[in-house]
Amino acid sequence: MLASRVIAVGALALTAAAVQAQTYPTRPVRIVVPFAAGGPADVYARVLGRSLQESLGQGFVIEDRPGGGSVVGTDIVAKAAPDGHTLLMMSNTHTVNESLLPKKPFQLMRDFVPITPVNSSDLVLVIHPSVGIDSVKRLLAMAKARPVVLNYASSGPGTPYHMAGELFKSMAKVDIVHVPYKGSSGARTDVLGGQIEMMFDAITTMAPNVQAGRVRALGTTGKTRSSVLPNVPTVAEAGVPGYEAVIWLGIMAPVNSPKPVIDRLNAEVRKVIARPDLKDAWRKQGAETVDMAPGEFEKFLRGDIDKWARVVQSAGVKAD
Repeated sequence: MLASRVIAVGALALTAAAVQAQTYPTRPVRIVVPFAAGGPADVYARVLGRSLQESLGQGFVIEDRPGGGSVVGTDIVAKAAPDGHTLLMMSNTHTVNESLLPKKPFQLMRDFVPITPVNSSDLVLVIHPSVGIDSVKRLLAMAKARPVVLNYASSGPGTPYHMAGELFKSMAKVDIVHVPYKGSSGARTDVLGGQIEMMFDAITTMAPNVQAGRVRALGTTGKTRSSVLPNVPTVAEAGVPGYEAVIWLGIMAPVNSPKPVIDRLNAEVRKVIARPDLKDAWRKQGAETVDMAPGEFEKFLRGDIDKWARVVQSAGVKAD
């Protein structure tokens, strides 16, 4: 008798979970982007939002809440109701911050649940033409001859732009000054204007400026050359052997969000990024889609946290 009751309760729970997934979302969904407008996270969040709105029949509102190297916007999501109606567009900034900013008001793997990665892209090291440098080797020579003279911009502490620069400094043994901004757009604007000499920027947003001659590309940060800038060498082949840094994006939700909702969001996003037209469009921009189940993404996140913790410690990286 007891066993039959347990089976009945279990069946009811499964039915309720299935209904919950089928009826989700019941109102507009907010995707919080904890970075400035115009950067990769903002751009790709809007692409996903439009597609999810079509497939799920509710509005997907993109809310840019930059500040604190992603901490401000991320904390908003951490404190949101765990019902699938507030999501976080995150990046490897978040895995870096687990070791770089230990006193932040949340912990990534404690206060959030992974949904899915979205895409990954290389960065490109660019320098303003007025500096008169046209190669990584010449950049290294100047940096070694005149320490703390060159500056590089980033979108804030812990962001891929910052960590790419710190990894470059550590591996090349040069001293270049980090100038953090509140978002990549401000950093990019000042590099294009010549107020800051250089920057590691997402190839998806900086490539058009390289092609227009507004900045010089010294190297891309992947293992192989980018199809978007095929004539630009990798940083590794241009003078810093073994160098590699990328930017990737993903989606998480507040912890205790219903598993059926997480699974449905995972399935819906994977449908979107599997579309041939979208994959082709993103590839032309320099971004490759990344397809994982929630459990795979969780394992990936934990591994990335460990990797960057080692870099932060060995390179002595500090939050500015």
